[in-house]
Amino acid sequence: MSTGTRIAIAYAIVCVVWGSTYLAIRIGVHHLPPALLGGVRFVIAGLLLIAIARMRGDRLPTTRADWQTNVIVGVLLLAGANGLVMWAEQYVTSGVASIFVVTVALWLAVFDAVIPGSSSRPTPIQFVALFVGFTGTLLLVGTSFEELRAADWRGPAALTVASILWSMGSIYSQRHAPKTSGPYMNSALQQLAGGVVLLLIATGAGEWRTASFDWIGAAAVLYLIVFGSIIGFTAFVYILKHMSATMAGTYAYANTVVAVFLGWALLGEQVTGRTFLSMAIVIGAVIWVRAARRRPDPDSASARS
Repeated sequence: MSTGTRIAIAYAIVCVVWGSTYLAIRIGVHHLPPALLGGVRFVIAGLLLIAIARMRGDRLPTTRADWQTNVIVGVLLLAGANGLVMWAEQYVTSGVASIFVVTVALWLAVFDAVIPGSSSRPTPIQFVALFVGFTGTLLLVGTSFEELRAADWRGPAALTVASILWSMGSIYSQRHAPKTSGPYMNSALQQLAGGVVLLLIATGAGEWRTASFDWIGAAAVLYLIVFGSIIGFTAFVYILKHMSATMAGTYAYANTVVAVFLGWALLGEQVTGRTFLSMAIVIGAVIWVRAARRRPDPDSASARS
């Protein structure tokens, strides 16, 4: 099999598999409490990925800074952002959740320019695109003031915070990239850290007492572990080695389409013209902000010169 074919297969896996995880989460939270669902998923996936990484010859981090980075990133991305997505899908459909999550790219562009350590300054286009994308997500909540006032904001609010936390965690990971361990080991430790925090939350919230384990919930957890955390991540790491980060990041657009389609086809989730309009606005804003060139920070430029 040629390298091009492998890349195409890996990209397709990321697009379809990660898009389908919204459906698995939506099913899972109706059979297991959200923090418990996420905690079990990430702890088991983390342990399995550590074993896989060790078999590949990857070693554990050897510095305190690298351990710290993996723990912080795991808490922000997995316990915080992904945990909130799981909690939110108790109140919104899987398709709606996926549209909100696409705004991560907009928050990333803004935070990357604002948080110290960037070589660029924020541009007006970035803020306008963020506003446009936020307007697109508001369409999913309501089209009039009365609709917005009467809406259940628990899901949308949680998804917005989740997108912000994912962006902050991603930027922190870039600015403090571990130097003594590889991507597979880092992902394993991050999932383990996020999973432990979610299990602590589940314990504190009494989710163990209210959980009712059944085959459907177990199947959702197993799917998220095997396909979402292991196969999907492995494929993503592979395409990152052979594609630019910008091109690899386009999987998020396909994820949304897959999530909306699967939610409609398998769960009977309502898909209206408003859904497609919102999706078009949000994805359009993301493409817009990615195509815009960022202004260099004059201080950074003078420092380099």
